[in-house]
Amino acid sequence: MHLPRPRSRRSGRIVLGGALATTLAATLVAPALSTTATGRSQAAPDDRVQVVMVDAPTVAKRNQVLALGLDPTEHANRKGIEVVLYGDKDAETLREAGFSWDVEVRDLRAQMQAQREADEAYAASVDESPLPSGRTSYRTYDEYLADMEMLADRYPRLTKPITLENETVLGEEIHGLEITKNADDVKDGKPVFLLLGAHHAREWPSSEHTLEFGFEMLESYAAKDQRAIRLMEGLRLIIVPIVNVDGFQVSRNADPMGDFSQFDYEMKRKNCSISENTPEQYRGGTCDDNPAGRLRGTDLNRNYPGFWGGGGASTNWSNDTYRGDGPGSEPESDAIRKLISDRAVTMMISNHTYSNLVLRPPAIASTGKAPDEPALKELGDSMAAANGYTSQASYQLYDTSGSTEDWSYWITGGYGYTFEIGPDGFHPAYEDAVVNEYIGQTEAAGGAGGNRVAYYRAAQTAMNPEHHSVIKGKAPKGHEITVSKTHISPTSPVIQPDGSTGAQIYYEDTLTNRYASDGGRFTMDVNPSTRPLVVGRYGRDPEAPPQGDIALTNPDGVPAVGGVEETTFEVTGLPEADNGFATVSFEWPSDDAEAYDWDFFIEGPDGETVGSGATLANPEVVTIPDPVPGTYTVVANNYAGGDAEHDWTGEVTFQSPEPPQYSGIKEAWQLTCTRRNKIVSSREVIVDRGETVNVGNACVTRKRRR
Repeated sequence: MHLPRPRSRRSGRIVLGGALATTLAATLVAPALSTTATGRSQAAPDDRVQVVMVDAPTVAKRNQVLALGLDPTEHANRKGIEVVLYGDKDAETLREAGFSWDVEVRDLRAQMQAQREADEAYAASVDESPLPSGRTSYRTYDEYLADMEMLADRYPRLTKPITLENETVLGEEIHGLEITKNADDVKDGKPVFLLLGAHHAREWPSSEHTLEFGFEMLESYAAKDQRAIRLMEGLRLIIVPIVNVDGFQVSRNADPMGDFSQFDYEMKRKNCSISENTPEQYRGGTCDDNPAGRLRGTDLNRNYPGFWGGGGASTNWSNDTYRGDGPGSEPESDAIRKLISDRAVTMMISNHTYSNLVLRPPAIASTGKAPDEPALKELGDSMAAANGYTSQASYQLYDTSGSTEDWSYWITGGYGYTFEIGPDGFHPAYEDAVVNEYIGQTEAAGGAGGNRVAYYRAAQTAMNPEHHSVIKGKAPKGHEITVSKTHISPTSPVIQPDGSTGAQIYYEDTLTNRYASDGGRFTMDVNPSTRPLVVGRYGRDPEAPPQGDIALTNPDGVPAVGGVEETTFEVTGLPEADNGFATVSFEWPSDDAEAYDWDFFIEGPDGETVGSGATLANPEVVTIPDPVPGTYTVVANNYAGGDAEHDWTGEVTFQSPEPPQYSGIKEAWQLTCTRRNKIVSSREVIVDRGETVNVGNACVTRKRRR
């Protein structure tokens, strides 16, 4: 996004001159990345703010769009990525980079005004919605606090209000609510399901869904719903509806402008920190009235230390995806990190808007598949079946570094997901984005149960010992059992502001779970003792040889420059062939990439684009992982100069799946028994996912064998 000269809404314009203005322009605008993408270019017809879908059918292309410094909505699919254009300047940035796009929202201001009118009409037309709370409109910050206080008063034995350890940048407390039977007994050994909202300030539905599930569990338990009773007895639910308290209040309290401009504070995404890289003239004012406008701050969902510093996050302080000055540098992300580190969080969902997605780790393709990929995918698919969303690994959209679950899963071992709620808009009409999406009305994505059912499925998995680990034993009354470990983990190789890559940064985590014994046997639900980061990467051994090579048939004739032609090829499956990868290569007789160039797009059996070769390379090579059996279509585009003398040939080769890569390394929990803060005994315990270890009497020191 291009920042205008700094100003304040109340103080008027600050005029800068000459060299200083030039320096600031270089500081504030993210560098553009050149590509050779083809197709139409559509400029915004004027300075109306528009939402466009940029044609970017591969992860690499979508990553290139992100590198342009535009404002992504976080909605992407196999065809492209959605961004907000703030007029002709942003359109020109896309055009100069060689990208084409389709306009999805021609006038964002008009759309948001229509949504506000819809909210007013809905609230006026119904006394109570079908939501567990009956709510009919978006809550203010104070209303969130009041509702959590009301639930705590109404269900005192089932709730425990919590205040996270860190205050926000502006000194606000971050509040949450623990929900379980006998909630005050936090050292009960139960597994924890953590539900988070509003890492991004403008994503109001994320907070609404988080709080509504708290209402759901409590009121269903009171109504003697057997599913809720089982969960409340065996699981601890923790809800934190608003992680980004400062940013949320700025967004929620702002005067509606609806133009997504720099000073449209309703559209603030980040927190309120001032980066050490912020020029002095942008440091003044308050978070809701300052020369940088809504662009002040750090993207909390790019700030977690897990793989921090990699692709999919900006090094530019003014960008909406600015990663922060260091891994875990922000008090809000650090507060969530401390909360997870101090509890047995076997399941975490971070709610966001929008895209109708259920995303699982990893968020960076180069990380490799999670060692728990089959189980993560199975649950993701199950939750998506309930809410009608698309289930996929996060990296399949584009790389994202520093996200919540890419730290929580890889470092603590608890399953982690992101929900992108709704098909469009950061806080669209309440009836659509909250009521319909939560309860699963037919107007929502699936109408199959909505996010309420998806959350229930997550909660049931969080409680299922097949998906975490269990330590059992005995301990005398008045003793406390603690399992803990401290370890060092690396970030990504850190991308520098000039585009070069620097060394990894190492960070420390201490994970701790506690059980207060009342005498006799105990059960502690914990995460595996070995971090997924250390375990290795998922793969599979081949069950059959790969398919034989295929020579592609080039149709008769040559399309005119800019035209296309199509051909097909067949992919077989088991038992005949086990294909881990299909590699499609194309070449043509020319060394002059500017004069003679072909681009290729490959559609899978469902008609969706599964890969493309649209660079200046010759040959163009497209790799398709785990190709499903069926008929694939190759669309060949004569981008430049193709003729009978410079026509293409193509071949498909198949490779076996990559075998699993497991390290064999085992890490251990340190199990300690204390009485009145004095250590009685201590030992190491190794426990894998799905495993139960019985330690016997945990408060008796084992003798070493000679």
